[in-house]
Amino acid sequence: MSFLKNHRTRLRQRLNDLRQHATLAQRRLIDQLKATDWRQAARNLPGQIRSGVTAFKARQRHDQARIVGIGIAIILAIYGMLWLFDSDKSPLQKGRPPIPVAVMPVTEGVFPVVVDGLGTAISRGTVTIRSSVDGRLEQVLFQEGQMVKKDDVLAIVDPRTYEAKVMEAQGKLEQDKALLRDARLILKRYQQLFKQDSIARQDLDTQAAKVTQYEGLLEADQGLLDNAKVLLSFTKIVAPFDGRLGLRLVDAGNLVKASEATSIVTITQIRPIDVLFTIPADKLPPILERFNAGNEMSVKAFDRDFKTVLATGVLKSIDNQIDASTGMIKLKAEFANDDNSLYPNQFVNAQLLIENRENSILAPANAILRGAQGTYVYTVDDKSTVAARPVKLRGINGQWAEVVDGLTVGESVVTDGFDKLRPGAKVLIPKAAGR
Repeated sequence: MSFLKNHRTRLRQRLNDLRQHATLAQRRLIDQLKATDWRQAARNLPGQIRSGVTAFKARQRHDQARIVGIGIAIILAIYGMLWLFDSDKSPLQKGRPPIPVAVMPVTEGVFPVVVDGLGTAISRGTVTIRSSVDGRLEQVLFQEGQMVKKDDVLAIVDPRTYEAKVMEAQGKLEQDKALLRDARLILKRYQQLFKQDSIARQDLDTQAAKVTQYEGLLEADQGLLDNAKVLLSFTKIVAPFDGRLGLRLVDAGNLVKASEATSIVTITQIRPIDVLFTIPADKLPPILERFNAGNEMSVKAFDRDFKTVLATGVLKSIDNQIDASTGMIKLKAEFANDDNSLYPNQFVNAQLLIENRENSILAPANAILRGAQGTYVYTVDDKSTVAARPVKLRGINGQWAEVVDGLTVGESVVTDGFDKLRPGAKVLIPKAAGR
């Protein structure tokens, strides 16, 4: 306030100086009027007065602006000093409210050691169903997408031509059987007559050759009959194994030929189904140790977002080489897939369980923080005060981290609300997230 009074005093002094300057100007003007002609003085008087007034107003505006600027600077300085004074106070001195956070307790339990990999579901077998005989497709007996069993009839080709060929081959076989029986009877009589020296040796040999000829002809007839029966069986198109059918590619009534690559439908085996996935090669040693020892190792197939378990299977095989370009190795797992949750070529996230470690100290994975000094957590004591605690981890698996040093069972750690936390801060734990 004294500063403002001094400034006002100086301002009054300047105003007095201006008045004195104006008085001096008036005196000079009077002297000029006395020394000059009154007409000339009359002409000069207005201009001089106007210039004096203009100079006075300009100086007055300049002084007012300086006063306003000085006042603003004083106000800003006062606010700055108050802010600095307030920032030196502790949170408790400033009366800040407790920070709301979520907490969870540190527990003891089983820690599953797993390794994750990207994988693809692959079918055990995929077959394109085609006709093995020529003819008109008489019936289509399946529905698109249907699950079928091995030897289920899928379609029928007109069998009449092939039934006729079977009958023809059967008739030829019976005819040759009769000729063979007759030739054998004649041979038997010739043998008796030859013993009686009633026929020549040549006649006996000729008849024996006819018997052998008819026996060979009979075998050929049997082969023709068997072939005709096979072709007839091909008129019924059956499923080669259990599986799921695809879309129908040919409708009933169309001509199909064995020589053409005309597909009727495809069938894919999905029960069981395999998942081929890759993992880093440096994760392989503990897997090999347990796999070679004959231990069954569980594999879970997750969806693309790694949230939903689609199926659970077992590890079946490990590739014999590592991909040098990626440092990854392929593994194959088998899934029963009874609920058809896996489809061939479906992308999945595979998770292989190596072992379960008992009596592990478990902390929520979302409580683990990382800083310049390493991993740490915020603990909350009985007075709702937080403290930063360094921790050592052995592994993290999904929602849990295995802690080997830094925490004990029963302690509470912050899992949400880290933004404004500082060591020593007071926190508020909602009832729904109580320790």
